[in-house]
Amino acid sequence: MEFTFGALGDTPYTPDEESRFIEMIGEMNRAPLAFAVHVGDFKNGSSACSDEIFAQRKEWFELSHHPFVYIPGDNEWTDCWRAFGVDHKPLERLNRLREVFFRGNTGLGQRTLTLARQSDPGPSAARTYPEHARWIHGQVLFATLNVPGGDNNRQRMPDEYSQRSRAVHDWVQQAFRLAREQRLPALVLMMQANPWTELGQPRRSYAELLAIIQHETLEFSGEVLVIHGDTHRFRVDHPLRHQGTQRQVENFTRIEVFGSPAVNWVRIGVRKENGKLRFDARPGS
Repeated sequence: MEFTFGALGDTPYTPDEESRFIEMIGEMNRAPLAFAVHVGDFKNGSSACSDEIFAQRKEWFELSHHPFVYIPGDNEWTDCWRAFGVDHKPLERLNRLREVFFRGNTGLGQRTLTLARQSDPGPSAARTYPEHARWIHGQVLFATLNVPGGDNNRQRMPDEYSQRSRAVHDWVQQAFRLAREQRLPALVLMMQANPWTELGQPRRSYAELLAIIQHETLEFSGEVLVIHGDTHRFRVDHPLRHQGTQRQVENFTRIEVFGSPAVNWVRIGVRKENGKLRFDARPGS
């Protein structure tokens, strides 16, 4: 039941961070990890969203001895309309990410991790969203969500935001339903965006998603963990509140990963304590 996995994101942004990123992958390779997850923003928001940078990052992710899962961030697609040498269309860049990173039913890295994808054939398939993946390890269900930072692409591309949000919400609800059906003691959701303000209130473009997560968490007897990046501040806290009383939702935890200029990862341990699964998070190095 007990295992450890790694989480990272919002790096590398600069040439110096790139060299340190490769060193960090080497450090993670020496750790006994079940898998590692990059929650997005593998480049800074001012650099070109080129095929070359996509291919380079995939090559570096494949250096991982452990299974490696990647989630798209805003710097890789929603912000690519900016003309930094090459002006890319966001949806064209997202489709390119899908071609490079989300083909087949396995993750990246040198050990195989079999993934279910929302694009898999089935009655509720969303064929355009292979980046929405899930898997079960050690009686914990893990699910990835394409929820980028900034404003979730809501203002510039409201139709895209609405369509993708429906798929995200459905994937979240499916994950909770599966966890309940299989009587799993914990569920982990992972995405790029920080959906809360610094005052702990839902950010506008993420309020509906947080309302769904809150409803599902209150109906779930196990532990729920959300892992994200976006605001570059390592933290472990409990920001989900009951809408009426503002009381803390006891079975919910949030972990935010490090981000540039820090090049570090989070070591997350899963253990059983008093009949319940607990998550322990600490810096990887």
